[in-house]
Amino acid sequence: MFIASKILAFLTEPLAWVALLVAAGLLSVNRRPRLCKGLLTSSLLILLLLGWTPLSNAVLRPLETRFAPVLPDADLRQYTGVVILGGALESSYLWTLPGQYMLNSAAERMTNVATLLRSQPKLELVFTGGEGELLASGLSESQRAQLFFSSQGITGKQVRYESASRNTYENAVFSKALPEVDPTQRWLLLTSAWHMPRAMATFQKTGWNVTAYPTDFRTAPNVPWTQYSMKNSLSIWRTALHEWLGLLAYRVSGRA
Repeated sequence: MFIASKILAFLTEPLAWVALLVAAGLLSVNRRPRLCKGLLTSSLLILLLLGWTPLSNAVLRPLETRFAPVLPDADLRQYTGVVILGGALESSYLWTLPGQYMLNSAAERMTNVATLLRSQPKLELVFTGGEGELLASGLSESQRAQLFFSSQGITGKQVRYESASRNTYENAVFSKALPEVDPTQRWLLLTSAWHMPRAMATFQKTGWNVTAYPTDFRTAPNVPWTQYSMKNSLSIWRTALHEWLGLLAYRVSGRA
């Protein structure tokens, strides 16, 4: 399933759909010119719509609002620890400068941990993430996470790392098997808000007693209708398509 998900990743690229329409139009230019015109016109309209922020916001928003955010003053003393899902660190080939810790657009998965520990210093931490790249090399994500957390003073026996998982399902299964981790106790599950529905369903399916701790929100309740950004909207579209398709695949396969 991991390899299939990588091969079919083009389905989550909105520009790939536009390119397919353009290609289909060009192939029909001689035999069916009216069809060619329709396909090219459609591709142009879709391309313009992809940059309209309210539309992309509306597609991703239902995922992000499935679970409420945890308030800063929430009492979390009843929890054993927090499971942090990988996905916030840049690929290992970019980690070339000593002392430089490269985070991506999901950085809040990592940076919010320090804030959480200041208010709840007794929480245990489990970071789960091996390497999500198809052709992985260099440091695993867990190794990169350990470098980052160590630089923040987050070390010791309260932190455990799982380094073999490549997707959300393996995150749940492999971290559950870590020594001295009891998934029946109460745990917080920290990941991006848009990824939380699939993560929660998967962890609960595999026997974890988890409560959602969403972070890295990408949408807003009210977006001005005049807001337009091809760069930002394409990123939101890509995230939304990836997550909706992933959630569907996990439910069909019985993993969520």
